[in-house]
Order: sequence, then C-alpha cells, then structure tokens
Amino acid sequence: MHYNGDFLNLSGAGHQELAPHGGINHKGDFLDLLRYAKYPLKIELPPETARHGADVEIAHSTTVVAVLYRDGVMIAGDRRATAGTSVIYDRAEKVLQIDRHSALAISGSPAIAYEIARILEHSFQYFRRSQLQELSLEGKLRMLSRLIRENLSMALQGIGGVIPIFALYDLNADDDGNGGKIFFYDALGAHFENVDFATTGSGSIWIRGVLRYLSRFGETALHEMDQRQAAIAILRLLDIASEYDAATSGYNAKVKIFPTLKTVTRTGVNTVSDDDLAAWYAEAQPNVEE
Repeated sequence: MHYNGDFLNLSGAGHQELAPHGGINHKGDFLDLLRYAKYPLKIELPPETARHGADVEIAHSTTVVAVLYRDGVMIAGDRRATAGTSVIYDRAEKVLQIDRHSALAISGSPAIAYEIARILEHSFQYFRRSQLQELSLEGKLRMLSRLIRENLSMALQGIGGVIPIFALYDLNADDDGNGGKIFFYDALGAHFENVDFATTGSGSIWIRGVLRYLSRFGETALHEMDQRQAAIAILRLLDIASEYDAATSGYNAKVKIFPTLKTVTRTGVNTVSDDDLAAWYAEAQPNVEE
C-alpha cells in the first residue's frame, strides 16, 4: 500500500482516496490511517463486563516524577508493577522515549500506556516522513490528548486508566534559555503545563509537598540544579515514596535495580547510566549500607 500524507489534520478530519495501482492515497494523520486500516485504538469490553464491571486484576504502574533543572527536564519512575496487592514485576520501564526530544512517564495500566506510547511514537514519525518536518510542540500535545481521550471508556471501567507526564524540549527556545517543558494530563486528555515539577501515581501524594518545598525554599531551587543535584533529589523522593507506598519500589541493592532516570535536553533524550545512579545514590543515602 502507498500512504501519501499530503497534509495532516490533527483535528481528526481526514479522508482516503483510491491511488494509482490500487493503493491507498491517505489524507489525514496517523490515527486516521489506523482507523482506515481498522486497527483498534481502544479495547472493547464484552457487554456483560461493561455493565457489571470486570473482576480482573490489571497490572499497574506507580510513582513517576519530572523536574525542570538547569539543562532541561529530568523525568523518572520507579520499576515496580503491581496487580492488586501482589508485586508482579520489579523491572518495569515507566519512562519511555517518544522521539529525539520528548519522553513519556506513565502511571496506571502499563498495557494501555505502552500502546499509547507506541502509537504516539509512530504518529510523530509519520508526520516527519510525510511532511519532511517535525510536528510542532502543540501538535504533539494534542496528539497525546486524543489518544488518552480514546481510552476514556477503559478509564471509566477502572481497569485501563493512564495518567502520564509528558516531557519535551522546545528547540525554538533561546540559546541562553531553558526549553524544557513538563505537561501533566488528566483522564479526559486535558493537558496542563507545570512550571517546575510534576508527579503522579500512587506514591505521588507523599512527595508532591516535598517537591514544592524544594522548588520554593530549597538551598538550590530545582530549576537551578545541575544533573547530579537533580538526580540526587529525585532518588531521595522515590525513596520517600517507596517508604509509604507499597506499590512503589526504591533502589534494590541486592540485584542493583535502580529507578529509571532520563534527561530531555537540547541535545536529545538520554538515559542516566547505572554507574552514575550508583554513585549518586551513595550520596543521596550516605548512611545506608548495601
């Protein structure tokens, strides 16, 4: 099949025409293309389940956090996935790179969140290859809003909700300015820009006040921290969350499982190495013996 993205309309309007040689001349965005190919953008529950609720335990992710620091955004998440009161996995990846200058941190159902992240990544690629330019920052935000809104029925059932944090770097920012952007989403797809930090998930209630304190009254404000300082602050925050929230994991010293930390800067998205995390964790918890 031949896909010709002559224009992409993020409002959702689009149409298809027959192309030469029996192909498809697709005019619309990537979501329209998926609908045309009859790809399911949401899970349809059986009628009985939809009426009475689903008696199933779905894996959930927990605490994720993002802070604006000197070079951009640092975005992080713990590694634990739970189903009900059971820990089912301690190596879950909750911070996902979407393109060169954006990353998504997920809380909620990993199954739905991973699918949203995958479609979002391909949506950006589709625009870039068909239009020969990057999708605008506002276009990226609206695309994620649409995907979250498509998942509303699952969120209302209580088995597929996803509340992400979206971190981007605006390349149009002044060279001497910070182009880091942090956006928080609700279950209906509305997005809100957070100036200094954002956190969500079951453990977020324990650290939101600490983030506010660090941002307002800390010895070094969050947005003035370098990468090392920001990482140490986040490691301490996730440790606090794990102390009070059973669904959040901290650092597992026995098997060297660290939280996932990524930076989103003008040079792109980078993952903080385990070696750096080990050194910074030692600074963050100086009195803890492995």
